[in-house]
Amino acid sequence: MNWSAAFGWLFSGYVLLTGIYIVLENRRPPATFAWMLLFLALPGAGLAIYLLFGRDRKAFSRENALARQNLKPNLTRLLGRLLDEQEAEIHGLEADGTIRHRLMRLVRRNSHSVLTLRNRISVQQDAAEHYPSLVADLKTARHSIHLQYYIWAEDPFTQELKEILIERAQAGVEVRLLYDPVGSFLRLSRRYRRELRQAGVLVAPVSPLYRLHTISYRNHRKIAVIDGRIGYTGGLNIGQEHIDGGPDFDVWRDTHLRIVGDGAAVLETVFLIDWYNATGEDLYAPDTLAPLREHMQHAEDTADPADEDHAPSVPVQILTSGPDSEWRAIRQLYFAMILSARRRVRLQSPFFILDPTIAEALKAAALSGVEVEVMLSARGEGLNQAPYWAASTYLAEVTAAGVRAYLYEKGYLHAKVITVDGQVCSVGSANLDIRSFSINYEATAVVYDPAVAAELDAAFERDLAGCRPFLLDEYLRRPVASRLRDSLARLLSPLL
Repeated sequence: MNWSAAFGWLFSGYVLLTGIYIVLENRRPPATFAWMLLFLALPGAGLAIYLLFGRDRKAFSRENALARQNLKPNLTRLLGRLLDEQEAEIHGLEADGTIRHRLMRLVRRNSHSVLTLRNRISVQQDAAEHYPSLVADLKTARHSIHLQYYIWAEDPFTQELKEILIERAQAGVEVRLLYDPVGSFLRLSRRYRRELRQAGVLVAPVSPLYRLHTISYRNHRKIAVIDGRIGYTGGLNIGQEHIDGGPDFDVWRDTHLRIVGDGAAVLETVFLIDWYNATGEDLYAPDTLAPLREHMQHAEDTADPADEDHAPSVPVQILTSGPDSEWRAIRQLYFAMILSARRRVRLQSPFFILDPTIAEALKAAALSGVEVEVMLSARGEGLNQAPYWAASTYLAEVTAAGVRAYLYEKGYLHAKVITVDGQVCSVGSANLDIRSFSINYEATAVVYDPAVAAELDAAFERDLAGCRPFLLDEYLRRPVASRLRDSLARLLSPLL
């Protein structure tokens, strides 16, 4: 037997089949050629890397039991009242002639997110503000506590949280906790989870680690909903490092939102979808949905008096995206927000790994005369520095077009915030990177309120005191070896 010829035929068949498969994906030509090159350079291993990290939402087409990240049918079942009565109000808000009307329509269509009008919003800067507020709300829960975090660590602070959750569960409150097994890997022990379960707290990973075909699609959301009427979302996970900066930083800089009102009910819907996908428990079933819906629809009657001030209600849309979403909804939101700006757009993110659409939007806005400012962390945690090396190449690209860039050195900048013209803002879990826009499950709150946008702009200006500017000329004077390292890290952008 001619083993050489047999191997040649086998390799040719492998190249042909993988080539046909990747071409039929209809990706951008550079991405298609990149994957084909990887298949050739690493036969077998390249295919394994693709199966783990390269597939798009088509990989989920046969997952019949998976509830899509489409809020429309799920909102209808839970919040029919909200959908029925707001069309006229939404139309009035859309017709006001400002930049927000186009964004409202985009978000309604690309993720079917309803615009909620009855909300009180509190911006919470850092764990020093967020954690005490969350703890106080957890202690008052009467019906349900639903928590979902990419990282849930086990440390002195979360031991306190565990005792609160156990006490509430034993008092008859339905307590559910979703965690991401990759984000919480080696942080959350079996004993901690077992103690919660034994006390009546329902705990589940969003996707078990043994499901290798979806291991790259992490659930990066940070959501807490208490009694269906108080919600939290933003950048903060749960762990001591957010309080003291952890082993690598003196300060952990982050931004979160507390939402009281109908926006919290939409966050509840997001949680219920993810809980079903993770556990198979259908909380939309009649016997479980009816009391929850009744409780949420009457939540206004039992609202926290501390939130009933004379401040106007704030319009909010909750936007979600994931690898199985119909559209890259959050990427489209950022793209539209950047190009909607007439005077100024400001962005904060720990990472800066741009896909071509966001890169072009930033450059086009800056070249058109809009003041574009981006702020990101100067370095990462521990040995994970490759994303920050790659970020330098993207910063060089956009600053050449006039974007102003700042590197936060006071601590670790983990906030994910964008503000436009002091009118519209977004706070959520999505980083400015390819992973967040394409293969992570993310959530963000779009807030149409000048007061909230002004508060976030003021925080941006305070953060400038802890930054140094990224200067293009200075970067280009770096040694060739340093810039080559950065460019090689950029090649790994889809995986960072």
